[in-house]
Amino acid sequence: MKLDKNSRGTLALVYSLSVCVAATLLFFVHQPLINLPVCALLIWFCVWQTFFFRVPRRTTSGSSTTVSSVADGKVVILEKVFEPEYLKRECIQLSVYMNFFDVHANFWPLTGEVSYYRYYPGAHKLAFNPKSSEKNEHSCTGIRSEEGKEILFKQIAGGFARRIVNYAQLGLKTVAGTQCGIIKFGSRIDYFLPLDACIKVSVGDMVRACETVIAEI
Repeated sequence: MKLDKNSRGTLALVYSLSVCVAATLLFFVHQPLINLPVCALLIWFCVWQTFFFRVPRRTTSGSSTTVSSVADGKVVILEKVFEPEYLKRECIQLSVYMNFFDVHANFWPLTGEVSYYRYYPGAHKLAFNPKSSEKNEHSCTGIRSEEGKEILFKQIAGGFARRIVNYAQLGLKTVAGTQCGIIKFGSRIDYFLPLDACIKVSVGDMVRACETVIAEI
């Protein structure tokens, strides 16, 4: 199993703290009814964190004309909006919410080139909150396809997320389905797609990173 390279320090801290808590209980609290459940919970937590930060092997469905999902999660928003930061025109906004149990590694949705990138520090409101798109810590990445089509996607930190990692650099060549970063804990991805895009998902659909086609452009 491959682990996200930016999360190894987090996992080492989780393992170390869990071992310290378990050792303290076993040496100083001689109460099996307390020790056994707590130790079991710590083991479960370590296993969950390991799977949380894994980078799964997926068969990609994306290309320079097919937009694949950046992340695992549930489609929660699908509407027409004006995107003022980079595209500066009316677009289709599609948002995917990730819960605690979804894989949080993120993957390039389109083959092309990074044409825009900006990171914003910010608050950590619940990712379902409509204002989280602007108020929360987030990053914005624009990709121009080989055919000249442009999309923008945002990684948005949630109420418990405390770090966004993005490998974007201006001019970087992107390959759909390869890892582009990670958001640690509950969060959201917003996509801004051309109005003439053929949307392949609906609100309420569950999507899988790399594998689910969200739009044809």
